[in-house]
Amino acid sequence: MTQPIHRLARLLMWACAGAALCAPAAAQEGTIRIVVGYPAGATSDALTRVIAEQMSRTLKQTVIVENKAGAGGRIGNEVVKAAAADGTTLLMTPVATMSIFPHSFAGQLRYDPFKDFTPVAHLANFQLGLGISTQLPAKTLSEYVALVKSNPDKYGFYASAAAGSLPHFFGVMFARSAGIQLTHVPYKGTAPAMQALASGEIVAASTVAADIRPLVEAGKARLLAVAGEQRDPMFPQVPTFREQGYDLVALPWYALFAPTGTPPAVVERLAQAAAAAVNDPATRQRLIDMGLNPTGHGPAQLGKIMQEDYDRWGPVIRASGFKPGQ
Repeated sequence: MTQPIHRLARLLMWACAGAALCAPAAAQEGTIRIVVGYPAGATSDALTRVIAEQMSRTLKQTVIVENKAGAGGRIGNEVVKAAAADGTTLLMTPVATMSIFPHSFAGQLRYDPFKDFTPVAHLANFQLGLGISTQLPAKTLSEYVALVKSNPDKYGFYASAAAGSLPHFFGVMFARSAGIQLTHVPYKGTAPAMQALASGEIVAASTVAADIRPLVEAGKARLLAVAGEQRDPMFPQVPTFREQGYDLVALPWYALFAPTGTPPAVVERLAQAAAAAVNDPATRQRLIDMGLNPTGHGPAQLGKIMQEDYDRWGPVIRASGFKPGQ
């Protein structure tokens, strides 16, 4: 009986290797961890925990969130790059680490977004916007542009949460489009930037639209425009840049990635679970309440979006003259 048993074992091994059927089975065992390169409490962390909860139900596995904060999210990418490519470790990250940092930190990254990761699922978009202090007389984007042109030494400054961030470069993009001179003033995080705007220390800010909401509601800031293709449901009264004559669209996103080499069948299973999570009505509403626009795109669409953003932001970053450490 020994020989038939050995023959059967070999047949099963060949079937698994040829059809990649063993990898999904292995991935169904044990815990899946989703690494987030940002601290607990950040939007990226909150989003991931909501998605992980739903994916756990769909996959009938434990899905945990592991925060590996530091270096603007880059540490999380490094952790997942080095992880086993078996579907048990995923990365949840925003557009910045995958499509922006290859330009702004060229030669310094310890990972290659296009070689070291496999796209899994595009989870959600969020809106960028331009806000100004209510101490300024401008009420519209055109009035603000006119104000800056009239006195750039007084009004030609804008804040962002960090040098090298997407809001930083969106400010550069807007200034080029409007034909105005704007000087970037980086702060150490969103909260300090918003505090500076509220106090009038800085007259304008390029920021995630949801982050300026408390100031708008308190009457300390005015959101002049959002950078989506459509208005932000959180600010239905605020027109887009396009509506005001500026052909500017920038849709930052959050997405899931796996280490390169993860079997396609495993990637597809994880992508389907992520899409099911995003399309769950209760989950969608929770994401919308966070200021996010749920998407649920699959691997192919995520890869396309990632490449398009890489191509879009490269010229803007080069035009900014940004160098790491500034």
